[in-house]
Amino acid sequence: MLSRLILCCSLLGMVFPLAASDVSYRKLYVSDYRDKMAAGWLGQIVGVSWGAPTEFRWCDKIIPEDQVPQWKPEMINDAFGQDDLYVEMTFLRTLEKYGLNASIRQAGIDFANSQYPLWCANNAGRNNLRSGIAPPDSGHPKFNSCPNDIDYQIEADFSGLIAPGLPNQVIALGDKFGRLMNYSDGIYGGMFVGGMYAEAFFTDDLFQIIDAGLACIPAESQYAEMVRDMVRWYRENPHDWQATWEKCQEKYRRNPEYQKCSNGGIDVKINGAYILLGMLYGQGNLEETVVISMRAGQDSDCNPSNAAGVLFTTLGKSRLPAQYTEKLNLEKAFSYTAYNFPQLLDVCEKLTRQTVLAAGGKIDRDEKGEFFLIPAQKAKPLPWELSWEPAPIADSRFTEEEMAQIRFRVYLLHNLQEGIDRHFPGWQITNCGKDMEPGIFFNSLYGKPIVLKTHPLDRTTPCVLSRQVTVKSGPKTTLQGSVAAHETYHWKLIVRVDDTVVLEKLIDGQESPRWKDFSVDLTPYAGKTITLCVENFPNDWQCEAAYWNQLEITTEH
Repeated sequence: MLSRLILCCSLLGMVFPLAASDVSYRKLYVSDYRDKMAAGWLGQIVGVSWGAPTEFRWCDKIIPEDQVPQWKPEMINDAFGQDDLYVEMTFLRTLEKYGLNASIRQAGIDFANSQYPLWCANNAGRNNLRSGIAPPDSGHPKFNSCPNDIDYQIEADFSGLIAPGLPNQVIALGDKFGRLMNYSDGIYGGMFVGGMYAEAFFTDDLFQIIDAGLACIPAESQYAEMVRDMVRWYRENPHDWQATWEKCQEKYRRNPEYQKCSNGGIDVKINGAYILLGMLYGQGNLEETVVISMRAGQDSDCNPSNAAGVLFTTLGKSRLPAQYTEKLNLEKAFSYTAYNFPQLLDVCEKLTRQTVLAAGGKIDRDEKGEFFLIPAQKAKPLPWELSWEPAPIADSRFTEEEMAQIRFRVYLLHNLQEGIDRHFPGWQITNCGKDMEPGIFFNSLYGKPIVLKTHPLDRTTPCVLSRQVTVKSGPKTTLQGSVAAHETYHWKLIVRVDDTVVLEKLIDGQESPRWKDFSVDLTPYAGKTITLCVENFPNDWQCEAAYWNQLEITTEH
């Protein structure tokens, strides 16, 4: 039996060598692993459920104490529809179906086929995948304007929960799944979080846990600099988290050197700072950790979810107060997934067994039960990358056979004219800006089967759809269109005939109905060939994407 070779050091988490080997191992009973892994998921669930009512309602402001929701045990079931959870379960499903060695291309196909709503880097990455841009290019700054967004950070918890004590497996998982939608700091944030989870199985020392996460990412990165700042600022002033919050704002929000390739308040560094704010100043208190991370603002459900997930892991489900466990619905499945809570735990244990063995570990049994022997690893971070000075693209595209597996197809800016030729024939597009991920989308935007999304090039240059039209004499000829604006924002629709404005209309996303129809009578130009231009004109330069469901010339006989 392997257990007879173990030196007399069987305490949970202690590092010890095996006889006849210079490899050190950490021992973790499977029952303890499962208890802590379950708590890690519960921490995520509690954090996101508790913070959800505050998400992005306080940006660059501390949430007033009297505006913090009060935790109620039944709130735990509000998390089943949260993207903080169901997106990372997509990654688990890929690993479950195709094994730990599932290719990044298979991961991309599975993510492309997901049907849940997404935002920011996740949305940009998935749209790239659906347009044929295969990973790792789907997260590359050339194709993705959100490379440093928070997305993989909020989804990386799984990587540490299935790789206890194995930072290099966390890094490998981040290199596979994080590149679907992120780059550089956007990936490092997830690896940092995953590395903290991996260490949380063996210690409750928060500084040791943070150091373990930090070891997983390039020391030169701005994200690593942020982590070191947070620890230093805490040690300089361990009793005033709001003073440290202000230092976060000054450096990581107001200093333009730390806003490069930033998408504002969704940037991974500032939200990662808020995770650490809760962990450090919460000082091991479950409620304080969640509340401080939440009160920091911005993505104030994702950040306490990460913070609580790590902290809960250190304790284990068996040591959690009943208010965080007693009302959990064990039968309900997480949205868009194959898993309810017990099934989620089962798949994680299954993958962890595979991960431990693949990393050179062992699984054995003694009088207390089954245990993992996990090889002690020194983290080997990826080479340092910068989103504003990225490495060359891999020029990776899905094959026709791979595209046949993707159920949803989109045309993005790099091949937008191709899509327009097919779905809006006759029109040419010019001056389409890259903001807000323009493209042609299917069955996904505001309830229409096919939607063209455009954006002005800059503050003074509209995106223009144009065509030449020969207007016949006799029948009535009409330009007909149906357009929409982005939620609570607006843009200006301008129609020109031979440089003469014939229609100017504000398209307001707050006004009902969502889709606004318009028409222009072209009969006065009978017998002439005209140039028709339809413009997505900037109004006040806030989320000024235009959505086009219909744009066609009709003739009544």
